[in-house]
Parts: sequence; C-alpha cells; structure tokens
Amino acid sequence: MTNLELYASAPADLDGDLASLRGDCARMAPHWTVPDRIAALPVSPSLIHGVTVPEGSARLLESMSEYGD
Repeated sequence: MTNLELYASAPADLDGDLASLRGDCARMAPHWTVPDRIAALPVSPSLIHGVTVPEGSARLLESMSEYGD
C-alpha cells in the first residue's frame, strides 16, 4: 500500500481570517526583496513595430464581448 500523505512547508489555514492572512504576509515579508530603483526609460514609437498575434488568439479576442467573458 502506498502512503499518499502530502507535506507542506507550512500548514494551510483554509478557514483563516484577515488577521491570519496578515500574519502569513508578515512572516513572508523578510523573504521578499525590492530592487533599489527601477529606471523605466521611454521607448520611441518608431521602435515599436513587427508585433504579430497568432491567428487563433486574434479570433478568440474578436469573439469576446467588450466587457466580460
């Protein structure tokens, strides 16, 4: 017989409340790093060209309503 138990790195609190979620976030915050500075430079419109969309994706978007789906 195979033991199918799965082990998580931290117990999941599926019935947790907002305080539980905030506690989880506070414990994870030290693991997240933020870059010192992100310098986004503007791109000239003349450099934006050659964008292609697969035919299937174009048909999918064309068949969607403007709001929703």
